[in-house]
Amino acid sequence: MNTKSLLFIMLPAFCECLVLVGIHSYLGIHVIKRKVVFVDLAFAQIAALGTLIAFLFGIPPHTGGSFVFALLLTVMGAGVFSLCRFQKSKIPQEAVIGLVYAIAAAAAILLIDQAPHGAEHLKEIMTGSILWVKWSSILTALGVYAAVGLFHFIFRQRFFLISDDPDRAWESGINVRFWDFLFYLSFGVVITVSVDVAGVLIVFVFLVAPAILALLISNRVRTQLLVGWGLGVVVTSLGLCLAYVGDLSTGPAVIATYGATMLVVAAAVYIFRAPRRTAAVKTVGLVVLGFTIGGIVLTFIGTRLGAHYQGHELHADGAGEREIEAARDPGEQVDAILRWFDTEPDRGAALAVEFLTDDAPPFFRQTVIDRLVEIMGDDPGFVATESMDSPENQDALARVRARFHQ
Repeated sequence: MNTKSLLFIMLPAFCECLVLVGIHSYLGIHVIKRKVVFVDLAFAQIAALGTLIAFLFGIPPHTGGSFVFALLLTVMGAGVFSLCRFQKSKIPQEAVIGLVYAIAAAAAILLIDQAPHGAEHLKEIMTGSILWVKWSSILTALGVYAAVGLFHFIFRQRFFLISDDPDRAWESGINVRFWDFLFYLSFGVVITVSVDVAGVLIVFVFLVAPAILALLISNRVRTQLLVGWGLGVVVTSLGLCLAYVGDLSTGPAVIATYGATMLVVAAAVYIFRAPRRTAAVKTVGLVVLGFTIGGIVLTFIGTRLGAHYQGHELHADGAGEREIEAARDPGEQVDAILRWFDTEPDRGAALAVEFLTDDAPPFFRQTVIDRLVEIMGDDPGFVATESMDSPENQDALARVRARFHQ
């Protein structure tokens, strides 16, 4: 594949990832500071529930009507999350968010059985299809994100005050619940648009990973945004390239690249900020060595156990013969053959041929022949009252062997 083909395929996905990084890196900083990391998953599940409800009314997914349903439920979710915010409460807001997620997921499961192809639609919502994103979808998302970004820029002082120091926001007379509602509403709009294209997992990573990296490196908001955007662009580009070179799924490749980057950055920050860097380097080295040894041990155990179970599979062909040999009379042997017919018809046919060639009693022979006829769908021509050495029965055995490739 030449460079032009690569750009043609990967450029829309790359641009969509950049758009996602731009807004989610900013929102992720707020989410981490507010300690409501899983609000993204909750909103994603709420949006999925909205699209499923729309689907029940005959509204196709990825349409304006479907988006309206998802947005309406998102507004309801924003109201719930803002109402459960108290200045002093024994119940953390994250607990309510988790409960809302569970309820929305349970409702979606109940609706799946009622909606035609509901399971496939829900799977599409959860996984996304970022590699096949259209330019029109990118432009739509860019417009929505720009509007949300402008809204947050205008009221940035109020939003950051509530995220950084909610107690001071309460004491200063700010209506925290109202501004929480606006925050969650704008956040929910972003998630509803993002999940429709990218899926839940990659949206969650774009929300959390760049923000974590930014908070690890700097304490200044401006620097955090620049770090989140810069690393987001670099890591996303690297993940897309790895997906292309290794013929991997785009979303998981980008997510795995973020995971590896976070480990490297965390180790570098730990060493750089440690009062005794030599000791910090040794600690990181020991951790790396421990993971390496663990990987080697797991590989060794996996290889040995894999060979062991494969050996069982290789000897499984003998299990039928052992079961037949252990049977005390022809009736038990026939029962064993019939059980194999129910689980593995090909293996049952092979055992049936072995049983018939042993010149079993005619009654039991007829039982096995009847089952063979049922499995094959036609009569191979057995004559149960004659010896299996007769020309008719030999021809019938040949037809059975040919039918089951024995």
